[in-house]
Amino acid sequence: MPELPEVERARSLIEALALGRRIVAVDDSDTYVCRPFAPGEIAAALIGRELTAAHRVGKSMWVETDGGGGPALGLHLGMAGRIVVDDEAAGDPKPDGERPSAAWDRFTLRFADGGRLVLRDKRRLGRAVLDPDLSGLGPDAAEIGRDAFRERVGRGSAPAKARIMDQAVIAGVGNLLADEVLWRARLDPRRAAGDLDDEELDRLRRELRAAIRSAIRRGGAHTGDVISARARGARCPRCGTEMARATVAGRTTYWCPAEQV
Repeated sequence: MPELPEVERARSLIEALALGRRIVAVDDSDTYVCRPFAPGEIAAALIGRELTAAHRVGKSMWVETDGGGGPALGLHLGMAGRIVVDDEAAGDPKPDGERPSAAWDRFTLRFADGGRLVLRDKRRLGRAVLDPDLSGLGPDAAEIGRDAFRERVGRGSAPAKARIMDQAVIAGVGNLLADEVLWRARLDPRRAAGDLDDEELDRLRRELRAAIRSAIRRGGAHTGDVISARARGARCPRCGTEMARATVAGRTTYWCPAEQV
């Protein structure tokens, strides 16, 4: 599933290639992806407008139109979505050898210069909406400051992994990124978040920011240093101990039992 790094790469693609272009046609006929809007509603709101800025908080992104004077277009990648602008794509990592199908194009903007922006989603779980409601999201995981991180993450009896994956606490961390960050910070994912001291919370935040920067640069959360060891019988890349496996926060979780305490 696309996490913050993949969404940031998609946002950056929009910023680099789609801004300043006037919309002349919109295919919003997929009523599931564009819910609750009826076919033609998003098109009527966007045709004739220009994309002017691309933003992101956590895994959610939106594009301003007409310098903020028009409606915002919210785009969510769901489980397997990608943003395509002309011939470039970013978002969910495409498996080697997979050939995209036109049937996966769920939402399309066509520009006056002949180009297009597409939400391509094999699983049809992405969204395209007008003026998305982001009020339920916590601060962006890549931007949150030290004091806010301590206050929001370091409380309660929920496991540390559950706490950093709660999008209302901090926005953007999914299953892969959570395992990577906790491994980097040498913290057991099952520990109660409220039991972490300030030094541990500060280390967790530093490693979170570092892991996000690395994943954006490398191409996504799947490129993390411990991700290849998320398999039965695999060993910790640092110390060689066999990785432990359990369900934490409802998600399959791997950690090093020797180093993560």
